[in-house]
Amino acid sequence: MDASRTKVQESIAAGAAAVNGEQPKKSRPVEGGDEIRLRLLRPPPVGAKPEDIPLDVAYEDEHLLVVYKPAGMVVHPGYGHRTGTLVNALLYHVGARPIEISAPSDELDAGRVGLSTIGAVPKQEGNPAVRPGIVHRLDKGTTGLLVVAKTNASHRNLARQFKQRATHRHYEALLWGRLSPKEGTFEGAIGRDPRDRKNMAVVPEEKGKSARTHYRAREQLAHTARATFELETGRTHQIRVHAAEAGHPLLADAQYGGAHVRNGPHGRKRRAFFERLFEQLGRPALHAASLGFRHPATGEAMNFTAETPADLRAVWDELRRVEGA
Repeated sequence: MDASRTKVQESIAAGAAAVNGEQPKKSRPVEGGDEIRLRLLRPPPVGAKPEDIPLDVAYEDEHLLVVYKPAGMVVHPGYGHRTGTLVNALLYHVGARPIEISAPSDELDAGRVGLSTIGAVPKQEGNPAVRPGIVHRLDKGTTGLLVVAKTNASHRNLARQFKQRATHRHYEALLWGRLSPKEGTFEGAIGRDPRDRKNMAVVPEEKGKSARTHYRAREQLAHTARATFELETGRTHQIRVHAAEAGHPLLADAQYGGAHVRNGPHGRKRRAFFERLFEQLGRPALHAASLGFRHPATGEAMNFTAETPADLRAVWDELRRVEGA
């Protein structure tokens, strides 16, 4: 039987297994002589449909777009997020038809889609990660700027710039603790956390990809800081992982230890204050504030900025008011 363990488990959970012609209870042990039949569930069709979702476009021409991604929006379809993504909004924006993929060998025509198709088709059957136009990503909770390729030529050029570290990406974040020194570099390979494969972590060089993150404290209070980061590499969750590893997780970042009081007094009143702030923010305190690259067709330097979102400003103002320096 050519099936993954996950597919078998999902089929059993959906009631597609029978023992001796009957659907068994989960607690029933397997006995000698049992005849077990399992009907594997077919994965839902893989694809992406255009959706009329508001799109904040900072720049657009026939080669690319620069867009502002709001908090809560996933960049491309995936497990648990098959609709409502940036890709769905982009497909609608460029007037594309729905994308349907029946096998990993399928090919898409960038001219017909209106977005680049490099890496757009998932390599594994049933994987819903359809991502036309996507050159780089931001986490679901991160706000800020993304460049999207419309043509395959533009995609190749932009991807080369990212690989050669010729792009400029600056982020703003609110952190736990005071940074010392106020300016420096976090360095450490990043890979899957061996204790929890859903997370990333700083790991030995041979088990991850090298990563460097430059930081600078912009303002520091008694137990929190407002900082900017510049990415030299672009690994998954890089800023969040490096900051947490250094003892400065992002405020409200539950995945990496920033959603509870880390520094300063732990009294009930102060804990309640931060719980309210975290609920107000509802996401890791991270914003992709600027993006720079060379235009893939003209070579012109392109630089874009996005002002600090209102939720981060409001949280920092409240921290200033209550905790001060």
